[in-house]
Amino acid sequence: MTYQEFIMSKMERPISSGFKSDALNKRLFPFQAHIVGEALERGRSAIFADCGLGKTFMELEFGKQVSDYTHRPVLLTCPLAVGAQTINEAAKFGYNDIARFGTDAAVQVVNYESLHKVDPSQYGGIILDESSILKNYEGAYRNLIIESFRDTPFKLAGTATPAPNDPMELGNHSEFLGAMTRQEMLSMYFTHDGGETAKWRLKGHAEKAFYQYVRTWATMLTKPSDLGYNDNGYILPGVNYIEHQIVTPSKGGSLFNDIAVSSTGFNAELRRTMDARMRKAAEIANSSDENFVIWIKHNPEGPALKKLIPGAIEVMGSDSEEYKEEMLQAFGNNEFRVLITKQKIASFGLNYQNCHNTIFPSLDFSFESLYQAIRRFLRFGQQHQVNAHIITTDTMRNVAQTIRVKQRNFERQQYFMTKNIAA
Repeated sequence: MTYQEFIMSKMERPISSGFKSDALNKRLFPFQAHIVGEALERGRSAIFADCGLGKTFMELEFGKQVSDYTHRPVLLTCPLAVGAQTINEAAKFGYNDIARFGTDAAVQVVNYESLHKVDPSQYGGIILDESSILKNYEGAYRNLIIESFRDTPFKLAGTATPAPNDPMELGNHSEFLGAMTRQEMLSMYFTHDGGETAKWRLKGHAEKAFYQYVRTWATMLTKPSDLGYNDNGYILPGVNYIEHQIVTPSKGGSLFNDIAVSSTGFNAELRRTMDARMRKAAEIANSSDENFVIWIKHNPEGPALKKLIPGAIEVMGSDSEEYKEEMLQAFGNNEFRVLITKQKIASFGLNYQNCHNTIFPSLDFSFESLYQAIRRFLRFGQQHQVNAHIITTDTMRNVAQTIRVKQRNFERQQYFMTKNIAA
């Protein structure tokens, strides 16, 4: 027996709780019907599909099918403010039994912040929209979700970024779906990277077996042709990255400023350069009558921008959930031109094809946040190239450089994972 055969013999399979359905929604594209059918047969599955490929539609169909099969409601969890959009999209696709948590609807939508109010025993299935929330293995939501829904027979996880930094992050999806615990997965397919026990890398001889294992519970694609289907309509117009670098006054008596900022000094540097960065962001937004989303980092940046951009609306973390949902939906409906908010509030799940201009005046070191934010605009139905304005200073050049390195690494990893986990 070869080592790979030994690994495969030890592989735990997800609990089989699936079924076949011959009555899927006719509005699903062929590749979407393929994915939903596969997920239903598995019972517990993940859809790692790039933004704009219709994860919400596929999740809704999975939920309806599971509810019909189990005669029990299904819970669909999503980021704050995405719930209203999900319910609106459900109506467009012909679903009339999908509503908020607290109703008796077949599919009940709840945001992650309200998940503690849910009685898991009442549900025949759970769907995690933007399931990359699981990637933090010490996160409160991660632990609550895995423990509370451990015995739920039907599970679906959907995200475009299942492992934006490292394949080891797939361990939490594996554990949520009941395939293998995170620790079991790491010990079987990964090895410690040197003396740092927190860092793992795939064992060279186990790489193929690892992706074969992931393929037992996940489907991954960046475009329909990854599964053998036609890409018509899914070739997106692309992103135009426009960098603006601001030269700041020297500090500390030095003739020249440092060109790199540390992660510990990052927030202090943002505060020091706020006025110059906000003025540049306002200049860009005011130079056009088109829609813009401006992503801020610190609370004082919002009021500063509102003073400089007539009619701009800010959505803050301290706003009520109702106000956040109302305003985020209003921007999508073109009720105002410039939205100011934070990436943790609106960069996951929302559809903003009505906008193709965005500004990052406070770029940080998180590639996933940048990727998800841009994907609010760069998705199926976008007719224009997305203009992403990146504002940095001469003291923060390394931030943009770090993001570029992370982007290249992500694209390589995404290609390799898609190649091995697709069909």
